[in-house]
Amino acid sequence: MHVDAWDPAYGIAFEAPDGPQAQSTAQIQADVELPAAAWRPLDALPGVSAPGTVLIVDGVQRIDARVWLTDDEGTTHPGVAASYAAGVVRCDLDRGAAQVATTRIERGLFTPLDPLPPIVTGSIRYPARRVSRGEPKDLALGVQRHMRALEVGVSNEERTDGDLLIVDGPLQERAHLPRTLGYIKTHQKEYLPSELTAVVTGLRGGQRSPVFLLGTSWHRFSWYLRLPGPAGSPWAGLVRAECSADLLPADAVALAHLSAVTLPRFASTAYKDPRAPQNLIPIAGLERKLRAMLGDARLLHRALSRVAA
Repeated sequence: MHVDAWDPAYGIAFEAPDGPQAQSTAQIQADVELPAAAWRPLDALPGVSAPGTVLIVDGVQRIDARVWLTDDEGTTHPGVAASYAAGVVRCDLDRGAAQVATTRIERGLFTPLDPLPPIVTGSIRYPARRVSRGEPKDLALGVQRHMRALEVGVSNEERTDGDLLIVDGPLQERAHLPRTLGYIKTHQKEYLPSELTAVVTGLRGGQRSPVFLLGTSWHRFSWYLRLPGPAGSPWAGLVRAECSADLLPADAVALAHLSAVTLPRFASTAYKDPRAPQNLIPIAGLERKLRAMLGDARLLHRALSRVAA
């Protein structure tokens, strides 16, 4: 094994684009809550209040080192040594307090080379995680899949009656969980036709779009919500929420009403978070906690280099 001396983060970080960059081919049913011709910005429904307890799930990942592994036949295979973690933050809205309730951390050596023993350095262990190919995209997806599995594993650990669970990212494997929302804060694709997109980009802080049914490789109810914050581009402060397509339309609309009185309470501010307002305050706090748990990246890189030597 050889460990690349370059910082593994070099050339990887980038700024997410502000707004979708392409039109999606997803199937859309716009008339779940209102007929498409009657779409308009919707204010929070009077009489609807946020739940007493909100649980938020998120995960973080980091490439600790990029490695090269040579097999017995002299063929060299790329790989990455990665650390990733997931956790749950419990927000008690009645007391105005939040605390990290659950955390899990794992590591792995992602490479197409198989079989491979784990890499062990002191008390740190990187089990081999096989990926199909050694392309950078495939290695990154391998890390992403394992982090997502960790997020799914912690999602149902802290549930109580009457709470609301918000998962940072698409719902997918957690669509069966009750009172659960997927929270998408970046927009890669434009799902709606232009006349309905105009309603979305015209939302004011605290307003949401009507609920629609969104179908790609899986189906879910979805809606857009603009978080409170300073004026900016048409997509500034816009997030998309989603819930299970197995729900009755009326239940999906009820969750949309609940999101409109809950999510704005957690909106971050620019002087605290450059990803404001979409990166919710509890998510930012959970991310800081999880990144600290991953350990010092420089120490891990040096330890892996010693093992390779």
